[in-house]
Amino acid sequence: MSKEHILVVDDEEDILELARYNLANEGYQVTCIASGEKAILQVQQTKPDLIVLDLMLPGMNGFDVCKVIKNNPLTSAIPIVMLTAKGEESDIVTGLELGADDYITKPFSPKVLVARIRTVLRREKTTDLKNKILTVFNIELDPIRFEVKVDKQPVDLTATEFHILQYLMQHPGWVFTRGQIIDAVKGTDYPVTDRSVDVQIVGLRKKLGLAGDYIKTVRGVGYRFSE
Repeated sequence: MSKEHILVVDDEEDILELARYNLANEGYQVTCIASGEKAILQVQQTKPDLIVLDLMLPGMNGFDVCKVIKNNPLTSAIPIVMLTAKGEESDIVTGLELGADDYITKPFSPKVLVARIRTVLRREKTTDLKNKILTVFNIELDPIRFEVKVDKQPVDLTATEFHILQYLMQHPGWVFTRGQIIDAVKGTDYPVTDRSVDVQIVGLRKKLGLAGDYIKTVRGVGYRFSE
């Protein structure tokens, strides 16, 4: 399976070639564009998964390109990593306020570029996953409305029960320790014992009724949601 499509926008040929070579080696599909105007057309036509955007472009600069992309509902969700020789704080702040997700100053390390892109793409996937309506068997979970239904009937869960169920449903078949569940739901600093996780699971199963059987105990390890 091919990886994500990355659009690199820069007027320096050596920068484009450096980015193309290193990103292609990581398995990404790469398109290189040398002007802001052409970049906007390319974005509208292909909807890349991420844009690496130089700010100091001839004609239409990177700030204006970013503004056009982020003001278009069809392209506003595409993440942008600014690539610039302008390291002044005011320029960086302006770019981020326009909607850019990260920035890299020139000269840059190709490894840093790849790492930043991976981080932004991973963050986007995590956000999408957290906001996605989940339907597994006869359970439907809506994270935006904070609702859970079993056989179309609403189930009243506490916030902790809701997030535990969401985490398990996002990864059916995966086995998680009690510690992993708490880290995902409450954060690593939340003081909790293995016993308190068990209590939450018992309450969750009871409220889900027969559907609670989908939450399986893996003896000596933790819990998993049925595939």
